[in-house]
Amino acid sequence: MRVLITGVAGFIGSYTAMQLLEQGHEVTGVDNLNNYYDIRIKKFRLDSLLRHERFTFYPIDVENHISLKSVFAISEFEAVINLAARAGVRYSLKNPFIYASTNYMGSLNLLDLMQQYKVKRYVMASTSSIYAGCEVPYREDAPVNAPISPYAATKKAAELIAYTYANQFELEVAIVRYFTVYGPAGRPDMSVLRFIRWIDQGMPIQLFGDGSQARDFTYIGDIARGTVQSVLKPLSYEIINLGAGNQPVSMLTLIEHLEEMLGKKAVIDFLPFHSADIDTTWASIDKARELLDWTPEVSLEEGLRHTVNWYLDNKYWLDLISF
Repeated sequence: MRVLITGVAGFIGSYTAMQLLEQGHEVTGVDNLNNYYDIRIKKFRLDSLLRHERFTFYPIDVENHISLKSVFAISEFEAVINLAARAGVRYSLKNPFIYASTNYMGSLNLLDLMQQYKVKRYVMASTSSIYAGCEVPYREDAPVNAPISPYAATKKAAELIAYTYANQFELEVAIVRYFTVYGPAGRPDMSVLRFIRWIDQGMPIQLFGDGSQARDFTYIGDIARGTVQSVLKPLSYEIINLGAGNQPVSMLTLIEHLEEMLGKKAVIDFLPFHSADIDTTWASIDKARELLDWTPEVSLEEGLRHTVNWYLDNKYWLDLISF
């Protein structure tokens, strides 16, 4: 297939692109390389992709309809994987406008161009944050009409406009809702890589809440594999959870695992629970098993070990980056 991936220098985007390339597909990637977090991590991911002859990269923002159209005009894509997004629940309260313009308008730009250029298959990243207030484990048919952050609200809006285009223009749409993705070369604003850095350097961990809040931590390789399987299978319009699907792991338990792997004790600075956070996330993955023949393969312990080893192997430049 010839696939367009937006946000290709991002954490999930780079892994998804690499898996497609390794399977023999052609990938065109776009990314605006913004500085929400240190661009050196994005360039680290991008460098490995640029070594592949079937990979083409354009430094384009999904908010720029004209620039995106130029890429569609010179390519004959068979699918689009939209992984470009402004992420981060807490920061979305500080700058909600950029979340709306990227997460919603960027999605609308892509769907509009897909309709113009007759591209039928669309995969879009959504989030477990959309399930605020729902019973666990979260099922895809749960009512998700009460988002508690602009981030979750803009993802909900992007899901809805994708439904409209699927209905009106017969697009094949898969909405994949990700659950707390972690792994090597992850985002430095997320808990796992931050905690590894802070424990290793003896810096206090900033922990919002008492540590009992729990997450359905899902390894990046499994997430990318599920995303690839979503684009390879025609689906009319489906929302699919991609998560570990196990009993959620508390933040204190996560910290204990990292202490053991690093051989160091954590210093924890307990902060008030943030109003935009969810206490527990837990994915029902029955639908992913049924539709995609997908189940996660990497345990939390194995995934954390891979992540810790990657951090230790790359400390020489990660020490220069602000977490």
